[in-house]
Amino acid sequence: MAPACVCDEHAVAVSAERLWKAFMDASAMPKVCAGFVDDIEVEGDGSPGTIYTMKLNPNAGVGSTYKTRVVVCDGATHVLKSEVLDVESKVGKLKSHSTETNLEATGSDSCLAKLKVEYELEDGSSLSPEKEKTIIDGYYGMLKMFVDYLIAHPAEYA
Repeated sequence: MAPACVCDEHAVAVSAERLWKAFMDASAMPKVCAGFVDDIEVEGDGSPGTIYTMKLNPNAGVGSTYKTRVVVCDGATHVLKSEVLDVESKVGKLKSHSTETNLEATGSDSCLAKLKVEYELEDGSSLSPEKEKTIIDGYYGMLKMFVDYLIAHPAEYA
């Protein structure tokens, strides 16, 4: 079976440029996502091939690590595509899992965050709409942490 795809988008009250800068600052992750990400290890310079390993807070209830490899990182178009290498998933046993985030400016202090998740389950089945929503909600939960942080700290990443 070919990988399944789930797409969604959210309007964000932060500029694409500012949100991109925060996304690309891996060292800020434990501060921006306090209580969710405890630490992050980076192998590389952020370009394709870079591996990020987030150590997640056990109290968050989503596993202990989230490890990705950058496939595409385009600062001009604000597109980040990553292959998920290791994650504990609540939705099922994943054979493959990738994400693509695209930030499109909609104003000087706003953007549209588009998320595309491709996945394949080991047993070849598809996820229910509820489980697909769980995946999307998890990614947008992190996005909300970034947005809330940037709104609370307007001078950072300006």
